[in-house]
Amino acid sequence: MADEFDVDGIDADAGETGLDMSAEPMPQVSILTQYVKDLSFENPNAPGSLQSTEQPRIEINVAVNAKRGGDNVYEVELKINARAMAGDSLAFSIDLLYAGLFGLANVPEEALEPFLIIEAPRIIFPFARRIIADSVRDGGFPPLMLDPIDFASLYMAQQQSGAGNQVGNA
Repeated sequence: MADEFDVDGIDADAGETGLDMSAEPMPQVSILTQYVKDLSFENPNAPGSLQSTEQPRIEINVAVNAKRGGDNVYEVELKINARAMAGDSLAFSIDLLYAGLFGLANVPEEALEPFLIIEAPRIIFPFARRIIADSVRDGGFPPLMLDPIDFASLYMAQQQSGAGNQVGNA
């Protein structure tokens, strides 16, 4: 009777709870590590750009890429580019490629891509956001505080346009 035990009248194999403990194992996700792959900050018109009183126009682009890194290991890259223009002059430019390694086990195939393109970037985004803010501040400008990104909406829009992300093999 090694497989069954009774705790306060609840049979752990299924019994009264209706739980089937012999079903598929639960999905498991772990963040193995996070890291900066590439970071570039440019302030080409300093010190003049630092003395400007004009409010800069800021353009931000975000991209997500995911690829298999080994057995049950996936690398998710979050690429953020920001450009600040004061008039016709570049105030600053920052490019960050931030990545995370995720260990995934027992994740159904149909849930793999949505996790890697929606949930994984949502997990690592706050860390990338801080790096952007600190780098811009260290470059002499007020910190650039990026608004939260709705990765689910971006994914859905990309799926509807037919340009869905593919999870590649390394």
